[in-house]
Amino acid sequence: MNEENNPGDEFRSGFVCLVGRPNSGKSTLTNALVGTKVAITSSRPQTTRHVVRGVVHRPDAQLVLVDTPGLHRPRTLLGQRLNDVVAGTLSEVDAVGICLPADQKVGPGDRFIAEQLAGVAEHTPVVAVVTKADLVGRPAMVEHLAAVDALGPWADVVPVSAVSGFQVDVLADVLVGHLPPGPAFYPDGELTDEPDQVMVAEFVREAALEGVRDELPHSLAVVVEEMVERDEPAADGRPMVDVRVEMYVERDSQKAIVIGRGGSRLREVGTKARTQIEALLGTKVFLDLHVRVAKDWQRDPRQLGRLGF
Repeated sequence: MNEENNPGDEFRSGFVCLVGRPNSGKSTLTNALVGTKVAITSSRPQTTRHVVRGVVHRPDAQLVLVDTPGLHRPRTLLGQRLNDVVAGTLSEVDAVGICLPADQKVGPGDRFIAEQLAGVAEHTPVVAVVTKADLVGRPAMVEHLAAVDALGPWADVVPVSAVSGFQVDVLADVLVGHLPPGPAFYPDGELTDEPDQVMVAEFVREAALEGVRDELPHSLAVVVEEMVERDEPAADGRPMVDVRVEMYVERDSQKAIVIGRGGSRLREVGTKARTQIEALLGTKVFLDLHVRVAKDWQRDPRQLGRLGF
């Protein structure tokens, strides 16, 4: 299929699901493997709330990475639905990568996920990916690798650092090795199949989560209500797009956090998000942000449906 391959080589393609407890480095690793930003990242747990596909193009293969919400013991209806998203994804992929951060000891959350993967490993290869390798020294890494190895019957164990690039290419080779022969699913140059509106909402949520208290990440939902191109171009000749976004929190106190004193924080969110949105769309953007209170939306089935969960 590709002239760069050696005679007899088979082009491989398939889907690999990245799982792990919240904040285990899945989204950062997805972006490093793809080579560009397709998943939002944050130091806050449960940043990813839906399945994000990132496409890795190689002469010998096409690797489609599926970044999922962090698996955890759910405390709300939203948490259960996020776990259900992961469970549904596991049944549809060619391999699974479980992310286990090197700077944190193997704990109950990791063992919970390993138990969930026990049945999957019977028919789908599971690779243990030790993330954040740049944060620990060699003795700590050796100890952590031993603990990871004892956690489950893994097809491979690969330490990586998405930040420094350490062994990212090695991990790609390992994952490709578990894919079946087959044609490419996406055309060259396509790095994600996420709709623009979903990416815009994610960029806004990422900007809003920066530097806030622990309570907010779980309570913030973002919905793009409208994206409309203006008839007249911007002053620099580029198309101009009006984007209206609703940000939902559960309490008035959280609304105050998002808006900030005199609207200062909301302006910062808008500035940061607009830069990424303009790069995504290739246009100038007028970003209109609104913050609403939807009381206890994480536990309300009707509100969850309205917000896209």
